[in-house]
Amino acid sequence: GYGHTVPLSDGGKAFCIVYSVIGIPFTLLFLTAVVQRIIVYVTRRPVLYFHIRWGFSKQIVAIIHAVSLGFITVSCFFLIPAAIFSVLEDDWNFLESFYFCFISLSTIGLGDYVPGEGYNQKFRELYKIGITCYLLLGLIAMLVVLETFCELHELKKFRKLFYVKKDKEEDQVHIMEHDQLSFSSISDQAASMKDDQKANEPFVTSQSPTSNDSSLNN
Repeated sequence: GYGHTVPLSDGGKAFCIVYSVIGIPFTLLFLTAVVQRIIVYVTRRPVLYFHIRWGFSKQIVAIIHAVSLGFITVSCFFLIPAAIFSVLEDDWNFLESFYFCFISLSTIGLGDYVPGEGYNQKFRELYKIGITCYLLLGLIAMLVVLETFCELHELKKFRKLFYVKKDKEEDQVHIMEHDQLSFSSISDQAASMKDDQKANEPFVTSQSPTSNDSSLNN
């Protein structure tokens, strides 16, 4: 969120809050879904193709692919747009244009540089729409590159250093407690079933031995 356009009325501020609560999670879900589908065709299939077809090591192919994808992304979404912004914006040089691209695509969004704010800007509405599309595509490209680097085998080993390790003794205690609870629950269920069966059985009147002897004597 950067720029000079802000809500001033109370209704506009309330609408901005509600819209942000709904829009931000939806945008994150949308970006995640798009990135998960793109990375299959951009990263995983090319790496598997060179690994299976040409017999190269999968780790080496993944590293070369990640570096190449990062270089292409920096060129297409940082260097080339920075050169374009330096031409379209009268007050920006190449460094300021590159700074705007980096601040925007890294989701920092300070708002100190906003394109299309000049009064003599030609095709301002179309220019704003183009910037919006550039930012959206740039965010997707950045997420694809980050996901590609996160799938590298070396980075997976590095991330495991920060995982919380559980003690085996604690795990065994939890398993034994779970087994004891499950066994006790099964025994309780069996006892209750026996009680129900006894309750449902018909009552049988037992005859006394004296009555049986008298019937035999007769």
